[in-house]
Amino acid sequence: MKKIVLDKGFIELVDKLGDDLTPVNAARVSFDGFSESFSDKDKKLSKYLIKHKHFSPFRHQHCMFIIKAPEFVMRQWYKHVVGIETTSTHPTKDHAWNEISGRYVPYEDFYEPSDFRKQSNDNKQASEGLIDDQKMAKRLWQEAQNTSISNYEKMLDLGMAKEQARSILPLTVYTKVWWTASFQSIMNFIELRDEATSQIEIQEYAKALKEIMMETFPETSKIWFEVYNQ
Repeated sequence: MKKIVLDKGFIELVDKLGDDLTPVNAARVSFDGFSESFSDKDKKLSKYLIKHKHFSPFRHQHCMFIIKAPEFVMRQWYKHVVGIETTSTHPTKDHAWNEISGRYVPYEDFYEPSDFRKQSNDNKQASEGLIDDQKMAKRLWQEAQNTSISNYEKMLDLGMAKEQARSILPLTVYTKVWWTASFQSIMNFIELRDEATSQIEIQEYAKALKEIMMETFPETSKIWFEVYNQ
């Protein structure tokens, strides 16, 4: 399952562990109970667990993704992975992250927005609406980006080490990662990134991820989104 995001990016689900019955059966192990098909009683139990934040059963559901995104998006995404620890409630639990390296392969794809946003007056980290002079903004953007990319390619042609040449590349460079995470961790990402104050580009990835989760774990995802109004 693959969702195209932005101009050259994507999220692709390559593997999964578990199904909608996994968390309720994990929760029932205390009583040695087990369901073969998802019934109303399973729905009620799943909703109870989610509503009352009994999240450990939802760490038995896992997804493995390949993600291609601009570096500035990945920097935000990686905040959900750093500081992984083993306490029972922390949302950074259960991640694996491996990224393509510019030390080994040259970078080829770069993000370019379709329009240019205005800085918000009441939110220092956010944008609001579009700037008036779109033509000038695009020209300045392209000049800076094209110069950086052109010089990067010239340095590689000179034989410069990739690990050094890459240091001049803009944050628009597309990178690629393998990300494996539990259902709970993925939902935490969606909750924080599919909302109005998050940067628009990462919102697009969160929306695509939400669609994938609704197709992969439809019952569990639907209940989770209903409980947390997502």
